[in-house]
Amino acid sequence: MRICVVGAGAIGGLYAAHLARLDDVEVWAYDVSAAHVAAIGRDGLRLTGRAQFTARLEARTDARDIPPCELGIVATKTTVTEPAIAATAHVFADGAVCSVQNGIGSEEVIARHVPRVMRGVCLPAGRVVGPGVVHMDAGGPTWIGPFEDRPAGMEEVERLADALDRAGMPAHAEADARGAQWTKLLFNAATNPLAALTGLTHGEVCDIPELRATASALVAEGRAVADALGITLDGDPDELITRAAAENHDHRPSMLQDALAHRPTEIDALNGGIVRAGAAAGVPTPLHATIAALIAGLEAGWEA
Repeated sequence: MRICVVGAGAIGGLYAAHLARLDDVEVWAYDVSAAHVAAIGRDGLRLTGRAQFTARLEARTDARDIPPCELGIVATKTTVTEPAIAATAHVFADGAVCSVQNGIGSEEVIARHVPRVMRGVCLPAGRVVGPGVVHMDAGGPTWIGPFEDRPAGMEEVERLADALDRAGMPAHAEADARGAQWTKLLFNAATNPLAALTGLTHGEVCDIPELRATASALVAEGRAVADALGITLDGDPDELITRAAAENHDHRPSMLQDALAHRPTEIDALNGGIVRAGAAAGVPTPLHATIAALIAGLEAGWEA
């Protein structure tokens, strides 16, 4: 089985390295960082932190050099989903592709380019610490299910989940992954922007009662949208926020990392996605709209 990981940075690097340890899986990766790809080709992809090993795989900056693949994982930032999948679409001409990206909306973008799509929900966290090196900050399961508008077959969903599971990345094949996706969406949308706006870690945000109450209010507002859409959450995002603060107090969410580096954030796929979904469902989302506006203003300040 041949699998291509689109985006071999933080999360993509975790998936690619783990999958590359399987004897029956041939792993390819596409990434635009020439230094990262060169290091992987020369020294392998090295994981540090919670997982410590080096994996050998094929990585390219030119997707034309990648052979056809049966399965794919898109792990780029949501801000570059369109160019990433447009560049690699030919690789999946007869394949199925799973998004493990933050927020909502990426599946629709991917579905414009490939025949079959999966929703993926990723709890593991990581960060690139140097060319060819990814630090695994946290573990956790992955949920995979068919994307309703252009679904992959359940056999394909189960094959990818099985490969990840055998590779040491616990995964669950689901007939409907929306509940898992929205649980993580509300968790991220309630905490990541607050960290980005304040410069505080996840745990430090939760240490301040006023900020913790704001996170709970954001969860409640987002939960009302999910309820209106008929989506049953598979967990309590508020409880996940408390647990993460205790277990990974000093974790810098990806949006905080983007803010510190003055990079475009994924706010449009998180709080912006909830605002759009709320509008479609007739549910007001003033808190999420305010957070999205504040992050947009923060980004505008960098440009100025």
